[in-house]
Amino acid sequence: MRYGEATVTVVDPRSYMTYQPFLPETAAGNISPRHVVVPLRRVLPKAEVLTGRVTTIDQDRKVATVAPLVGEAYELPFDYLVIALGAVSRTFPIPGLAEQGIGMKGIEEAIGLRNHVLEQLDKADSTNDEDIRRKALTFVFVGGGFAGAETIGEVEDMARDAAKYYSNVSREDMRFILVDAADKILPEVGPKLGLYGKEHLESRGVEIYLSTSMDSCVDGHVVLKNGLEVDSSTIVWTAGVKPNPVLARYGLPLGPRGHVDTQATLQVQGTDYIWAAGDNAQVPDLVGRKAGNENAWCPPNAQHALRQAKVLGDNVISGMRGFPQKEYSHGNKGAVAGLGLHKGVAMIVMGKMKIKLKGRLAWYMHRGYHGLAMPTWNRKVRVFADWTLGMFLKREVVSLGAMEHPREEFYEAAKPAPIAPAKAEEKPKVEQAKAS
Repeated sequence: MRYGEATVTVVDPRSYMTYQPFLPETAAGNISPRHVVVPLRRVLPKAEVLTGRVTTIDQDRKVATVAPLVGEAYELPFDYLVIALGAVSRTFPIPGLAEQGIGMKGIEEAIGLRNHVLEQLDKADSTNDEDIRRKALTFVFVGGGFAGAETIGEVEDMARDAAKYYSNVSREDMRFILVDAADKILPEVGPKLGLYGKEHLESRGVEIYLSTSMDSCVDGHVVLKNGLEVDSSTIVWTAGVKPNPVLARYGLPLGPRGHVDTQATLQVQGTDYIWAAGDNAQVPDLVGRKAGNENAWCPPNAQHALRQAKVLGDNVISGMRGFPQKEYSHGNKGAVAGLGLHKGVAMIVMGKMKIKLKGRLAWYMHRGYHGLAMPTWNRKVRVFADWTLGMFLKREVVSLGAMEHPREEFYEAAKPAPIAPAKAEEKPKVEQAKAS
């Protein structure tokens, strides 16, 4: 845009963007957590970045209500609106899940999972109670898609390395369980590579239960639909995503699963000043529809979101200047997944040909693709530096669980000392004599 032609305002409850494909490697300690997040104010220096949440949208007045981190909510007028809230974890009303489950949608959860797993090893190494030890060393992952398979692969790798430093814990003492309601894992890379991924994880001692689900996990007691019951202190939930539920408050047309219903131009149905893209948008897949699938929609992944963003930006400027809108069309280029250090699967689509890779070469493809897709050269260099140092230095196995409650130790030191209970008054001598 020309200088001074418009003001771009970004409203987000976090002041940074997270590159989610790197969360499993962050949980395993292969990448520093700060290197997979991008500060919005650094990468959008010409935009106005507001840290808060948009609670409601008045389309008639073209006003959004913003709730900042502190203070009263206020109204923010707009001429053009872009909805890109992404997705949140898709959960079900399973007893105990809200209290026991750990998600994998944000950097905080990845850090928390890493610290939690290492704390379980600390706990198991320093106790003589066999029940506590067994519960601490049992790790349950629900969901066999990219997030679930990659996370269990990376965390199992980390735990195997960490066990070398514990005198009373070995890999044979640990139990890793992967559960999925579908009949296969890694459906994004096709049935053959999915089967390879399953067999590979099983060769590393991971128990995989397909076509089953979790009925409950109250107090860490996991009950599966197939009858298996285990006690676990670690329950990781990666069973899919859903659009951000706040979309229901905006008065926008939504699809059957809660996505914003858009045209192929990424304009929201029935409007000419609102666009949507990414995981919260229901975008027609023109390539799939040309191939005969009349109900094809773009899947919620980074491959489509990154490309939709470029078309959306051009279309917003075209809408401002009265030019025609461009339709979004992109054919699937394949998928890559890492299953731990030097292990992975990859499917590359070149025209009508599909190239399938597995093992170390696929792992290189996984790292190369996502390393180059990482926003900003600053973060690209830092991620590749982490990987390079990892080739020569041993993996860190330090748990920093105290980071989640940093003031706890200071509070214990600073709080007033407890007042000693007053001594009981001595009984009168006459009563003492009677008692004797």
